[in-house]
Amino acid sequence: MSEGLVVPSRADVLGQAVPFDRARWLSLLPDATWWPERLDACPREGRWLQVDRRTVFEVAESAGTADKRRHLLVAALVWGSGTKARAVDRRGRVFARSSAADLDARLAVALARLSESGADAGYYAFNNEAHIPELGPAFFTKVLYFAGGRMPVPDVRRQPLILDRVVSLALRDRGLVDATWPSTGWTTPQYSRYLDLAHETAREAGVEPDVVEAALFGSGRRLSGPSESQTEPSG
Repeated sequence: MSEGLVVPSRADVLGQAVPFDRARWLSLLPDATWWPERLDACPREGRWLQVDRRTVFEVAESAGTADKRRHLLVAALVWGSGTKARAVDRRGRVFARSSAADLDARLAVALARLSESGADAGYYAFNNEAHIPELGPAFFTKVLYFAGGRMPVPDVRRQPLILDRVVSLALRDRGLVDATWPSTGWTTPQYSRYLDLAHETAREAGVEPDVVEAALFGSGRRLSGPSESQTEPSG
């Protein structure tokens, strides 16, 4: 799988930064307490603050309470959306479609499944009993990824990873999955298959699994053209 794949350094992956519009996000949240204050300390480049993966991992460190799980959700959405108003407003539907209590309950269930039973169980929960309206796999795998990086999961060899349309494009292009592999809406067995492929490649290459995910995203982005955002806003 790793043949011909441009693999970034771990530092580059953790430093993958995305600009964000703080004011627009605050206008979409249930109230200001949902905003992770850590994001206010992000560096500014030009007009926008920039949040990287390392910072979202920091937000996820203490996601053991309802407030901290809210902050993790928001930080993951911010990192995955960029500054395009359409993308940000679409993510804001997550908060418009569900009450705060319902969001809290569903986040607690899915992240408990991740902690207790691993990445597959966390994915299944977000896709089923803990499904959050308007939060598809491309974004709830971001939540799982950042949460899993800072919590003990049962099988440390299979940390959760991000799966979106761009990564899937690279998987199909490289012949790692067949033509029936969907662009979104993956089943739990399909997500598990992706984790197996990414972790196997990571072990062979001597890198972290999310380095492989980032490499696949880069490959898929080159295939799909420059119109794709740095992180995939679909799903």
